[in-house]
Amino acid sequence: MTARATSSATAPSVRTTWPAHSPRRRLLRRLRRSRSTLIGLALTLLIVVLSLGAPLLTDTPPNAMSPTAILQGPSAEHPFGTDDFGRDIFTRVLYGGRISILVGFVIAVLTGVTGLTVGTLAAYYPRLDSPLMRVMDALMAFPAILLAIGIMAILGPRLLNIIIALGIVYTPRCARVARATVLSLRELDYVQAARSLGLSDFRIMIRHLVPNSMTPVLVQQTFILAAAILAESSLNFLGVGVPPEVPTLGSILSDSRTFLRDAPWMSLYPGLFISCLVLGFNLLGDGLRDVLDPHTRL
Repeated sequence: MTARATSSATAPSVRTTWPAHSPRRRLLRRLRRSRSTLIGLALTLLIVVLSLGAPLLTDTPPNAMSPTAILQGPSAEHPFGTDDFGRDIFTRVLYGGRISILVGFVIAVLTGVTGLTVGTLAAYYPRLDSPLMRVMDALMAFPAILLAIGIMAILGPRLLNIIIALGIVYTPRCARVARATVLSLRELDYVQAARSLGLSDFRIMIRHLVPNSMTPVLVQQTFILAAAILAESSLNFLGVGVPPEVPTLGSILSDSRTFLRDAPWMSLYPGLFISCLVLGFNLLGDGLRDVLDPHTRL
């Protein structure tokens, strides 16, 4: 009993912290030193928290009208003022931001999965490379907003149709990044070794090619997310997005066009909201690109 107790007392404790020079420690250290990443993350989190917490920050419905509060400037009761129907712009901006963030994240995930699949197949199978990439080139030949407007004109004004339209528009960008990355990985030694061991093409792509091509795709998706938010606001600004009764940042800006001189707050606050959101994701993408690039040292 004594020997067993002594041995258990002197047994080394299990180390639960990461080593000082582990890849995770180095990555976290570089993230903390990247100002672009920190500023972008702070802006993004602030707007996401404000949008998701809209029911807690205001108890006014976004479409509630008040005939006695038409075109009132910013005040304690209405921090962002009111519009020409007496609706609280602060509430409408928060609820509109939720739609923009939802569309942006769904588009980023959708185009990431689709683009990564198309790019990996095109790079791994030379016979599929030309037809798949020609389709992607054809989609990229159209200006993004014009192609999205054309698709929305066919599908109709619905939130789901916006996601479909922007998914078609931005998938080629991710597909080309994924294809370029997989082309550089396809002939490396570990891929050739896996092929010589008899691994199927599917297992090689899933276990080796896709995980190692995620870094540039992830960085690309942050820029696509920002572009999708801007495109969604543009579609709603032009009146081809969601129905008019749904509050969106683009529709709020569209309604404020005739009141730019008399009520500038109607366009100021939703415009700032969109600008901060897009700027945050762009800074976050720039910072991640610098941090995850193996040739960069911060």
